[in-house]
Amino acid sequence: MTADPLTTVRGIAAPLLRADIDTDAIAPSRVRITSLGKSGYAEALFANWRFDARGREVPDFVLNQEPYRQACVLVTGPNFGCGSSRETAVWALRQSGFRVVIAPGFGAIFEANCFRNGLLPLTLPSREHRELVAEIFDTGSRPEVHADLQRCQVQAVHGPVHRFDVDRRGRRLLLDGLDAIGETLLLAGSIEAFRSRDRIARPWIHTAQAGRPQAAPTWQPEPQPEPQPKPV
Repeated sequence: MTADPLTTVRGIAAPLLRADIDTDAIAPSRVRITSLGKSGYAEALFANWRFDARGREVPDFVLNQEPYRQACVLVTGPNFGCGSSRETAVWALRQSGFRVVIAPGFGAIFEANCFRNGLLPLTLPSREHRELVAEIFDTGSRPEVHADLQRCQVQAVHGPVHRFDVDRRGRRLLLDGLDAIGETLLLAGSIEAFRSRDRIARPWIHTAQAGRPQAAPTWQPEPQPEPQPKPV
């Protein structure tokens, strides 16, 4: 388990309505990360847009403004997360507090990385996406979104419900707070049952009690019958 299970998310939504935002824009490679693990990537999120050359905040960038500093939902344009397959783009979003990204479409590898790291890539058709954007940001009310993964629906605070489709396996990973390793461990019983059968079927590939692999049986040709003399 790598993240808090995601069932419902309710909070501030930030608008970043650009198309084709690639993973190098989300987590620029120029940002030096000193961590050897998955931590420390929040400072990289949209760093080329959030900060100037001296590392000072750019006031016009949306995530440097209130109330969007507290956003947990990002509403963006089509083909979000395209480009290279770097998983750090998802880590940067998660470590900055985001649990949901809403777009008309996502880069395929980025979308898969989202499911494995506790981030919901919520896809809406273009028309419904435009409607939701207007309901969140054009009404003068608090820019808040309620996303319900259990019911597969999303809505603005005072807006209508929009239903969305989501990858079945990815939905399960998010609801249970699992990554690919955690998902595999759910099959631990089946894996051990296979290993037990395999020890019997192929004992030479398993470690012997002395701690050394047993030698595989060598192939021997089947004995051939002695040729019989032909009758004269």
